[in-house]
Amino acid sequence: MGKSRSPRRGGAAAEAVVEAVDGGLAELIPDRDRARAWTLLIDGAPQSHVDLDDPSHLSFEYQRRLGHVIDLAAPAGKPVHAVHLGGGALTLARYVAATRPRSTQQVVERDAALVQLVRKRLPLDQNARVRVRSTDAREGLAKVLDGWADLVIADVFSGARTPAHLTSTEFLDDVRRALRPGGTYAANLADGPPLAHLRGQIATAAARFAELALIADPAVLRGKRFGNAVLVASDAPLPIAELTRRAASDPHPARVEHGRALLDFTGGAHPVTDAEATASPAPPPSVFR
Repeated sequence: MGKSRSPRRGGAAAEAVVEAVDGGLAELIPDRDRARAWTLLIDGAPQSHVDLDDPSHLSFEYQRRLGHVIDLAAPAGKPVHAVHLGGGALTLARYVAATRPRSTQQVVERDAALVQLVRKRLPLDQNARVRVRSTDAREGLAKVLDGWADLVIADVFSGARTPAHLTSTEFLDDVRRALRPGGTYAANLADGPPLAHLRGQIATAAARFAELALIADPAVLRGKRFGNAVLVASDAPLPIAELTRRAASDPHPARVEHGRALLDFTGGAHPVTDAEATASPAPPPSVFR
């Protein structure tokens, strides 16, 4: 393991942590502006940002958008049962624990060495009811009891790409099985022009859920650049007006598409099955510069 030093506000120094994990080279970089905050990178790709003093702070754009979904998935402060597919630095599990005390959460993170690093360097609050399983996301999801989850969040990347087996109708069938009636599914998706992957994922979700919304930067939706989009799905009506208000008021405003406009956006794309599923496209090198 190698280390470097990074100055912080006020002249204090904190060490960056560099350690090999199952998925590549993990780096924990101290935040120069927040005293006990860190950014996790895997092979140079930013994965998570955690503020140990304020776990309700969400720095990454896509995580703020997922935070809006979490906030609106149940009445404010009400405990929920949440499943996180993909753990990273456990940012969103920490957020749920901080904003919805007494919530019960399951995190599925395949990279056992990463989980160990995060637990050691960025320990969870002892009162957080978070169970972490080190296994494949789909295998971990299969162990969730029928109808247990109020919320399932998918944020799984391997080499900056979503694995193919987490993009299919069969995968969403298991998400639906794990969700209670009216529960919410949210997925962090990444794509760039011509947006074929994103269009296919919307069509796939539309084949399994009655209500959909997509939260993304307008430039991403127009196919102008590679970026993240948060797909939200449920069998119950979604809080579109409040999602739209919150997304528009973020530091980097986003647009919310839903209804007929969102289905039209798919451009006739077909639902993806296990037999034809492919991983999401790799981001261009310029994304992380």
